Amino acid sequence: MIALSVNLNKIALIRNSRDTTNPSIPHHARMCLDAGADGITVHPRPDQRHIRVDDCFELAAMLRGDLSSPRIEFNIEGNPMTGPRKSERAGVSDYPGFMALVKAICPAQCTLVPDGDGQLTSDHGFDLMRDGERVAPLVQELKALGIRTSLFMDPDLEQIRLAAQTGADRIELYTESYAEAWRRQENVDGVLHQFIEAAEVAAEEGLGLNAGHDLDLNNLPRFVDVPGLLEVSIGHALTVDAIRMGLASTVKAYKAVLGT
Repeated sequence: MIALSVNLNKIALIRNSRDTTNPSIPHHARMCLDAGADGITVHPRPDQRHIRVDDCFELAAMLRGDLSSPRIEFNIEGNPMTGPRKSERAGVSDYPGFMALVKAICPAQCTLVPDGDGQLTSDHGFDLMRDGERVAPLVQELKALGIRTSLFMDPDLEQIRLAAQTGADRIELYTESYAEAWRRQENVDGVLHQFIEAAEVAAEEGLGLNAGHDLDLNNLPRFVDVPGLLEVSIGHALTVDAIRMGLASTVKAYKAVLGT
């Protein structure tokens, strides 16, 4: 079964455009889960421009209280190198640093992403030839807490082999190149084959496989052909679709594409 984890960052971005608690992040998480989503993903950044520290704790408390649904997973994404940051907005908690936040919450899964403050969104995977020695001890810290750990990676075969050497449980393939090929309708088969090869190498190395970034209802049906795919994390496109279709109907539509 391919799991759907709904990324709530864009719901939080809408809320943050006003001094309000509307839309409520836990409420929209519950709507997604009631519609069949398998998990919730958040990517808290140091500037807290969308998901905030308090959102992470509120979601964790809500999901832990849902003992009737053990399948539900909480996934926190972010750059493990980011340290503490003072909040510049009244009423918003300080950012404690990514690793400190994750350790305090102990989510089911943590996805490490090499994004920087200046990036609009995540736009590349780890270069483990450069950063592997820094990443590996962080992976071990998280795994010691029982947190399944995934690394955000490009479909680069050598880099995926290096990901396995860090001790990570999974990788999340950065799918922007596939989404762009689909949008342009140029070399879709060739780009998809790169992801299939990456998936095969991940399996050879004993890595579980997640994927995400700009996957949507149009391009996802082809991408599910990637072997061994366990989970997709989708936020931006799903939120946009929800404006047109409604949130519950949108989650169900994505679940139908995933065959679950």
